[in-house]
Amino acid sequence: MSEFRVERDSMGEMQVPANAYYGAQTQRAVLNFPISGLRFPRSFIRALGLIKRAAAEVNMEFGLLDRRRGEAIVQAAQEVVDGRWDDQFVVDIFQTGSGTSTNMNANEVIANRAAEILGEPRGAKAVHPNDHVNMGQSSNDSIPTAIHVAALEQVEKRLLPALERLREGLVEKAREFDDIVKIGRTHLQDATPIRLGQEFSGYASQIDHGIRRVRAAAEGLRELAQGGTAVGTGINTHPEFGARMAARLSELTGVRFREAENHFEAQAARDAAVFMSGALKTVAVSLMKIANDIRWLGSGPRCGLGELVLPAVQPGSSIMPGKVNPVICESVMMVCAQVFGNDVAITTAGQHGNFELNVMMPVLAYNLLQQIDLLAASAENFDRQCIRGLKADRRRAESLVEQSLAMVTVLAPVIGYDRAAEIAKKSYETGRTVRELVLEAGILPEDEVTRLLDPRRQTEPGVAR
Repeated sequence: MSEFRVERDSMGEMQVPANAYYGAQTQRAVLNFPISGLRFPRSFIRALGLIKRAAAEVNMEFGLLDRRRGEAIVQAAQEVVDGRWDDQFVVDIFQTGSGTSTNMNANEVIANRAAEILGEPRGAKAVHPNDHVNMGQSSNDSIPTAIHVAALEQVEKRLLPALERLREGLVEKAREFDDIVKIGRTHLQDATPIRLGQEFSGYASQIDHGIRRVRAAAEGLRELAQGGTAVGTGINTHPEFGARMAARLSELTGVRFREAENHFEAQAARDAAVFMSGALKTVAVSLMKIANDIRWLGSGPRCGLGELVLPAVQPGSSIMPGKVNPVICESVMMVCAQVFGNDVAITTAGQHGNFELNVMMPVLAYNLLQQIDLLAASAENFDRQCIRGLKADRRRAESLVEQSLAMVTVLAPVIGYDRAAEIAKKSYETGRTVRELVLEAGILPEDEVTRLLDPRRQTEPGVAR
């Protein structure tokens, strides 16, 4: 058998690998963009398959696509949805800004596979990639639609459940650690006492707020550009195509979609994706803070803060025996750094909605879907391999409270700020505790000192009198 077959597109003949399902336009793109080796992820290819399946079904309902070809396209598109032909999606991310090359990659794979289903050879155009598979569509509305479908599916089915589990893990630790009093820290210096559970309740609240922000941003992704075709006017498609497509994609995915309120905005701008990226970046900022705090609180075990004991998941050093490092926290932090970088790329891409079309959609899609995937996997791993196994060192936490100069804070309303500051200074200079110095000086009766310097009492609102 020949190593290649010849296919034709509007620019002429092209040699295509004989066993490929893609055709001439895809092969041109492979030759035109030998840039990175980066490809669209599974979630995006799945979304394109869903769009092509839904389009064939809707066009058959309109009577625009004959049932024999249409049913073959539906079968071939479903195989793309299922991942059977992922190796046939060969176009680099850094390609035409509309994603036309990848849209045609999908059209050609589905057309040739549908032709094969009908008993016709690949490349014979028994099912045409443009006339049949791409009927009623343009790359300019199909690629934005694929971005929204892929992103929202991943957000609802992967990211939000992962964040919800992480929040639950942090809430459980907040309850478990609620009776452990420790020193608070501001500016990396000792501050007034706080309960370890209160600290963890703050972490849980950060994730809860992040979930709300992601859900708010998800509303914009529900709007689909499909039906606008080339520039948003809907030329060459049925007037009801956009609404029917949104309804059909909702049925196929179990995710709620709707036709864009304004097709010109939906194709010229990628603001909904930029907004989602901002929400994801904020979640990453929260995760960076939480992971870094836990890393520091577990520092030691002998010469650090040592208030937390992190799960030992692997040896920490190739040279220092017995060393165990906070590797899960470090993994989370690196994911967060990547998400910050992705947000810059997405923000830049979002600015390039020149006139009626954004021309940086492939790189935007790649970075947005990577953000979602990384955050989902990292949040899930953080919860499972770190948060659930955290333990507190009660003795360490409570001993540090008594040594803190900040214990004097509660005395300020009783003896005055200046006198309290003198005691703190003397405590620092002598290494003696605030309690010892106050009792020695006879400033307050012993029972009053005991009442005021009760660490647990200092973790609740109120003014000492």
